[in-house]
Amino acid sequence: MARLSRVEHQRLTREKVLAAARAEFLQYGFRDAKIDNIAERAELTRGAVYSNFPGKRALYFAVLAAGRPVVTAAPATTRAEALHGFARAWLAGVPISSEPWLGRDLLPEVMADEATRKPFAQLVKLSAILLGMTLERLDPAAGRQVRVAEQALTILHGAGQFSGFADLFDVVRACEHLAALDLDDSWPPPHLAFAATVDVVDEPAGDLPEGVVVTLSPHRVSAVEEAMRATPDDVTLIVAADDELASLAELVIGDTLNCLEPLRAAPSLRVRYGPAERDTTETAVRVADGRIVARAEGFGACHAVASI
Repeated sequence: MARLSRVEHQRLTREKVLAAARAEFLQYGFRDAKIDNIAERAELTRGAVYSNFPGKRALYFAVLAAGRPVVTAAPATTRAEALHGFARAWLAGVPISSEPWLGRDLLPEVMADEATRKPFAQLVKLSAILLGMTLERLDPAAGRQVRVAEQALTILHGAGQFSGFADLFDVVRACEHLAALDLDDSWPPPHLAFAATVDVVDEPAGDLPEGVVVTLSPHRVSAVEEAMRATPDDVTLIVAADDELASLAELVIGDTLNCLEPLRAAPSLRVRYGPAERDTTETAVRVADGRIVARAEGFGACHAVASI
């Protein structure tokens, strides 16, 4: 029998930890789940668990991401259809009754800690941006739709938190009817007039892709909208986060893209993850022909570089 390579062994160990943690979280919930119990379920040491995940919360986020349901929907042709399809996809993992489910502790956990509360709000804002820009692509005359998308996500997160309270089919219909709501949304915001200064440079781009590449901390990820609206070129978002916040970002962004993908109308955004920086990190570069030709740093950097 062939010996497993180091990479294969690490993958199998991670899968065993995730499976054991899923069973533990389902049985006890996040707060009462124990790392020692997870290690015992996986037939591993406590150290093996921590070698794959920095803590119980990061492990919980990873379990939720790994258990993301496969969703299907017809391609959307109207904003109402898109809101309907997105809502159905988002609620696919929520039980109709009040029975225990893996996601029941997500909001209480992230909202109870300042270290996750602000980044989570920004990540949900990014979800609203992606959903809102999807609605705009289906009906450009409707104007900016991010505030409508924010209301849809508010309803969906509430429905997830209070599963068994409201009929989920009513929740889907409520989201669909938001297409008729006019919130007088507008763009651009006033601060873009004071965007960061762009430096013209000529530097090797390394493995950075062509187009506009923005690096944002989880506390600033909604600023990517400024780049996406300022250029028709490809935009890549690098989320600069530690392991725990990176796991949370992968969960929220992954869930959003998972729900948008079947609609076939979502805006293009490539997402990568990089090492943690300051909470206020906002940098942007433009890459052309394998070279960085412009860069900016600070408030408004995304808009400044994308506008060139």
